[in-house]
Amino acid sequence: MKVEQISIFIENKSGRLAEVTQALGDAGVNIRALSLADTSDFGILRLIVDKTDQALTALKGRGFTVSKTEVVAVEVPDRPAGLASILGILDGGQVNVEYMYAFVERCGGNAVIIFRFDDAEAAIRVLLQQGVHVLEGERVYSM
Repeated sequence: MKVEQISIFIENKSGRLAEVTQALGDAGVNIRALSLADTSDFGILRLIVDKTDQALTALKGRGFTVSKTEVVAVEVPDRPAGLASILGILDGGQVNVEYMYAFVERCGGNAVIIFRFDDAEAAIRVLLQQGVHVLEGERVYSM
């Protein structure tokens, strides 16, 4: 029930994002979700893509520093306090959220949020016990 995410460390200068996206496009890789965090010198671009291994190969081949991590995709009710309800469940299970970002697609009437937890297994267990739908990786990659 985990999703593979790639993280690319990029210099914070003009054209670097274009280089990443061009490398992925040239490799036939489609971006499904992304998050960009930056400082004055560098950024971390986090991506969910449809072909993780091809993305890693393409980016490393172009000299980018890339890593793969596991995250969790969760359906969140698309209504006021929908996210608060999920975060309350996690808090009740003493699960820490390291970071999160929204997914570009909806799943039925729900939004999809990508979470990075300090303990993904515990988070999945707590969410499932409370009836929250956690998406399989293959479902996320094909959205």
